[in-house]
Amino acid sequence: MARQLDYPTIHQIFTRFHALEAEPKGELEHVNAYTLLVAVALSAQATDVGVNRATRALFQRVTTPQQMLDLGEEGLAEHIRTIGLFRNKAKNVIALSRLLVDRFGGEVPSSRAALQSLPGVGRKTANVVLNMWFRQPAMAVDTHVFRVANRTGIGPGRDVEAVERALEDHIPAPFALHAHHWLILHGRYICVARKPKCGICPIRDLCPFEEKTA
Repeated sequence: MARQLDYPTIHQIFTRFHALEAEPKGELEHVNAYTLLVAVALSAQATDVGVNRATRALFQRVTTPQQMLDLGEEGLAEHIRTIGLFRNKAKNVIALSRLLVDRFGGEVPSSRAALQSLPGVGRKTANVVLNMWFRQPAMAVDTHVFRVANRTGIGPGRDVEAVERALEDHIPAPFALHAHHWLILHGRYICVARKPKCGICPIRDLCPFEEKTA
């Protein structure tokens, strides 16, 4: 785990990320806040590619909590059976859809506490929805963000909560909205777990990671 980088270095890192891709986008396919929430909930321990493959036909048919309830748990399970833990996830999606209908008038709430009150929705899922749909500068810390934040020193921490706090405290405000996507994409495609592609890394000279590859 690297030491916390100083503000000018972090600012320079995100300036470079911004120059490469000014408006980074999440890779989960969705048509509204509800389908985004479902897609993120399904993505736990699964790849975005796998989730998209399973939900493409589903989201042509289902775009609201009530439509999901009408489809039913077995119907949903048939659509998502290629995703890991699909039965448990189907149960959670039906339960969260029921709560959205009963408690929130069928609308996805825009507060973290309300989102986390839904079955199968943890802090990371809530933060993704808040960031991607409601455009709040929330930091969703997945395995990629956790790795990049610690390797680079942008937001070091021993657990997810510590990294989230460090990122919120140290990322310059102009970059806060898109920061979690820049970090995810950097971790997914360049700063990968086993053999990071340091040779093509746009922030190589700013990164203190000692085990750099050629």
